[in-house]
Parts: sequence; C-alpha cells; structure tokens
Amino acid sequence: KDDSQEHEKILSPDFLSVAQITEMLAEDIDGIQQKLEKFLNFKNLHTCLNQAILLDYYTSGFWWAKGMEFSVPQYSKFMTLLDMLLHNLRTLHMSLEDSIKWLGEVMAQVGPSNSPKNEKCNIFDAKQANAIIDYIKISLFQHYKLYEFLFYSSREEIVIGTE
Repeated sequence: KDDSQEHEKILSPDFLSVAQITEMLAEDIDGIQQKLEKFLNFKNLHTCLNQAILLDYYTSGFWWAKGMEFSVPQYSKFMTLLDMLLHNLRTLHMSLEDSIKWLGEVMAQVGPSNSPKNEKCNIFDAKQANAIIDYIKISLFQHYKLYEFLFYSSREEIVIGTE
C-alpha cells in the first residue's frame, strides 16, 4: 500500500466531524463546552467527576487550538490526537513513557517531513507540532497520574456521598 493510504489511518477515524468543528468555531468557550457536552453525550456532569474532567480536557484542547488558528483539518487531527491519547491510557493502560513515545511517532507522521513524497501528509508545520507537544505536556502528561486515577479507581461513591 502507498504512503497516502498509510497516512489516512493515522488519527482516524476523526473524533469530531467537520460539521461539529465548524459549529464550535463560532462559539465562545462556554458555547464550545455546551456543544462538546452534547456531542459527547455527557448527561451527568454534576454527579460524574469523570465526565466533568473529560469535558474540561476536550474543551481546553479545542480552545487552545482556536488560539493556534488551526484549519478545520488541523482541528480534526488535533482533537483526535487528544482523544487517542486518553484512549491509550484508559483502554490500553499505556504508561506515561509509552504515551510519550506514541506521541513522538504520531507527530513524526503528521508533522513536518524532509521527504518531498510525504509532503501531502504534513498536517502541521514544525512550529505547530512543537506547540502541540508542549500543550500535551502541560495538559495531559504533567497530570498523567491523576488521569490514571480517574480511569482506574472508583470514586463515584465518594463524589455522590459528598453531594
């Protein structure tokens, strides 16, 4: 198979549709959060700490990307990247070291390339790729143990009991 087919598999399927992204681009941060709440079908934000934290994670990511002035395809890949990192942690129980390695491999494929034949695969330029890595470092990797706790321990009873 050729490189473009291989590239299509990276960060696919998309976490958000083009229509959803376009809809959210017109919103302020509260509007983005409300749209994401609807798109993610989060119904228990007041009693489910997990949903509240995930909503904040995705909302913050989208808002950060808005500041980067990404194109719609870049938004799509960035939000999918955020989702895949959480999926790797939650479902594959990926360690912080493995997540960092995985991010490096993905960014090598969607970031800038010296090879002319991979030119069409480059979704992000070098400056954007570095900014994304920095953002993920402070938004997810710095708090990795907390996200592990979020996914691997049951604290619903504590939260509901406190309410």
